[in-house]
Amino acid sequence: MKNAVPSMNSSLDGKVAAITGAASGIGLECARTLLAAGAKVVLIDRDGEKLQKLTAEMGENAFPLVVDLMQPQQVDNILDGILKLAGRLDIFHANAGAYIGGPIAEGDPDVWDRVLNLNINAAFRSVRAVLPHLIAQKSGDIIFTSSIAGVVPVIWEPIYTASKFAVQAFVHSTRRQVAQYGVRVGAVLPGPVVTALLDDWPKEKMEEALANGSLMQPIEVAESVLFMVTRNKNVTVRDLVILPNSVDL
Repeated sequence: MKNAVPSMNSSLDGKVAAITGAASGIGLECARTLLAAGAKVVLIDRDGEKLQKLTAEMGENAFPLVVDLMQPQQVDNILDGILKLAGRLDIFHANAGAYIGGPIAEGDPDVWDRVLNLNINAAFRSVRAVLPHLIAQKSGDIIFTSSIAGVVPVIWEPIYTASKFAVQAFVHSTRRQVAQYGVRVGAVLPGPVVTALLDDWPKEKMEEALANGSLMQPIEVAESVLFMVTRNKNVTVRDLVILPNSVDL
């Protein structure tokens, strides 16, 4: 008996994706990757000047949307901005985030508040802003940029780890609420990626990681996100963990 032919994956032609934190790092690579796959992409960031430059380079299917995720009213209006620019929404990628590591006993709780507010409150609020639209159209993808720190507590980054555990709890519970409406919710959970978020890493730790190949590039996360959003509509990739081969977890 011949093996069954796998069903075709979903095309992104005609679809619109919106990505927060899209002016750099993982968000920017995701924008480029989804554009290349046929989607229109709304790049969301607070850096308007950089967004304008990037979207001009990317062409007519890329749109800049300036939003400061730390301003609740701006987040609440994010759907209106997306629809005015691109006319619809099919994929919302809650990617923006901040990193903080170091010993808790020496940490600055005011910095923790900013990291937790962006990684948790702003991310959840942005999903709340777009989710009713996806439910009403009975289709759509919500993707979070989470972290391996969301499933394996990382000793040198307790606050960041806590924020990503919260993201994972939100993904798992929200997915079960909205699956009945044809809306998928999932997270990509990379190990260490070369982005500005790692600027706080100790110099010796960064040098060691670069030398032993334990850091990934943003394009590898972007390709994973593309895989997630192009599965057949009856399949949800809830958690996609990607790690460098040299990371022993």
